Amino acid sequence: MKIKTLLRHVVIDERTKAIFEKKIAKLDKFFDDEQEALVTLRKAGDTEILELTINAAGMIFRSEVKSESYLRAIDIAVDVIERQIRRNKTKLAKKIRSTAFDKTAIPEDIPVEEEDKLEQIRVKEFTLKPMTVEEAILQMNLIDHNFFVFQDQETEKIFVAYKRADGGYGVIKTNK
Repeated sequence: MKIKTLLRHVVIDERTKAIFEKKIAKLDKFFDDEQEALVTLRKAGDTEILELTINAAGMIFRSEVKSESYLRAIDIAVDVIERQIRRNKTKLAKKIRSTAFDKTAIPEDIPVEEEDKLEQIRVKEFTLKPMTVEEAILQMNLIDHNFFVFQDQETEKIFVAYKRADGGYGVIKTNK
């Protein structure tokens, strides 16, 4: 697996990068060599934050860990992704090409958590009103939700505004 490291106002040495590569190599049994892992490192006060994202055949595996050190965080992040794969083993085998995910990589003697049923709980229907991003964020806050779907006033495309874990806001734009 190819590994890229993105440092956001953080400096690490080559030894730490080598440790990251060794720990992420634990996931090689699930993915082809062409797959790419992105490790993003940043700091928030005294807390070190590590994001591990793996893009594999259209599926995104992601883990974000806040810890006192990046070395501790990488262990937790790799374990989280491995748990995601185990928990969704059957679903992933159906979705991802056989060349991108080795179905035999999970030994049968390792206990696998029961899959959560993806059950539709509720359906809401509403009319999209063209608005700006600022209006959408205001509306989202007024209804006290974590996200808000709206039609962009300028492009007429469907966007999603959402609250980020760091307290800021984000917007997801569609291509169509």
